[in-house]
Amino acid sequence: MGFGDFQNEIYFQGLQGVVPALPVDFAGLRERAQATMPPSIWSYVAGGAGDERTQRANVSAFDQWGLIPRMFVGATERDLSVDLFGISLPTPLFMAPVGVIGLCAQDGHGDLATARAAARTGVPMVASTLTVDPLEQVAAEFGDTPGFFQLYTPTDRELAASLVQRAQRAGYRGIVVTLDTWITGWRPRDLATGNFPQLRGHCLANYFTDPVFRAGLSRSPEDDPMGAVLRWVQLFGNPLRWEDLDWLRSLTTLPLLVKGICHPDDVRRARDGGVDGIYCSNHGGRQANGGLPALDMLPEVVAAAEGLPVLFDSGVRSGADVVKALALGATAVGVGRPYAYGLALGGADGIVHVLRTLLAETDLIMAVDGYPALGDLGPESLRRVHS
Repeated sequence: MGFGDFQNEIYFQGLQGVVPALPVDFAGLRERAQATMPPSIWSYVAGGAGDERTQRANVSAFDQWGLIPRMFVGATERDLSVDLFGISLPTPLFMAPVGVIGLCAQDGHGDLATARAAARTGVPMVASTLTVDPLEQVAAEFGDTPGFFQLYTPTDRELAASLVQRAQRAGYRGIVVTLDTWITGWRPRDLATGNFPQLRGHCLANYFTDPVFRAGLSRSPEDDPMGAVLRWVQLFGNPLRWEDLDWLRSLTTLPLLVKGICHPDDVRRARDGGVDGIYCSNHGGRQANGGLPALDMLPEVVAAAEGLPVLFDSGVRSGADVVKALALGATAVGVGRPYAYGLALGGADGIVHVLRTLLAETDLIMAVDGYPALGDLGPESLRRVHS
């Protein structure tokens, strides 16, 4: 059965008078989620840096490209599978790290729900350092689906090593080091409400359960939560430099990816420094306003990677976006806000629904436009749209 058969499921249920419980488009998800989520969580997830121009540009960048249909192909079966670091995945889709995903669930355990959705769909989760539940408990829910651990590198190298080693022991299949969030960007929505979840003690389970972090406290996080939060503030942001790359590489035998790379010179230097993959992203426009859409930089990043896997996120809202990012060279494509909204509306079931809609549209576009396999997509499959 192909991913596109999800639409047949919906149509046949319609014959019984049953319509989808959740929206099948991003705009509908966003509207419903806004009505459901607490305002503080909604603004944190939906908001971006500055006046959010870069966030909007990430989305509109996809509109600048059009896929060229190819006929007489007979694409009755489509192959969406990819190989990533020797891991065979059924699709090129993954769930990008969202630092407050735990708070998006109505029961407050969204990290676990996301991991369960990954197990049910085969779509990997990149688990954030900032989780409500410890990384080991999250990994225990992955089932047979591989998961990856995203590291916000602390200033304490011993703590960084401890987090990475815990992830490796727990069964994560790669480490994703985020480079653009050693300091938080200017986020007017959050500033207007004075809301910074971690300062309230949220999403810090990986620190509070870490033996190295706990050894640096005079009192346990259970006895002095605010003291633990203040210690976290002191340790959180490490403004990494190129000379730190050897040390990062030494922390693990797992595949090492660096996230936030958008300049080809940085790609080449990271590649020469021994990373296993490049993650092209501008943090969905949450960290810095006034920049280029990440999609505009993707072709140059892919060229400079010279065969290294390139993961991509920022602005992905639909299956059409997934197809375009793949055609521009992405090995795998990450989605963020859409699955966060699905989680808020329906827990793990809501995420599964969102992932199935994205994969169904991806599959059906490839069928209609004559691209039976991901290898058939390339830059020559696209043309610039002239308005």
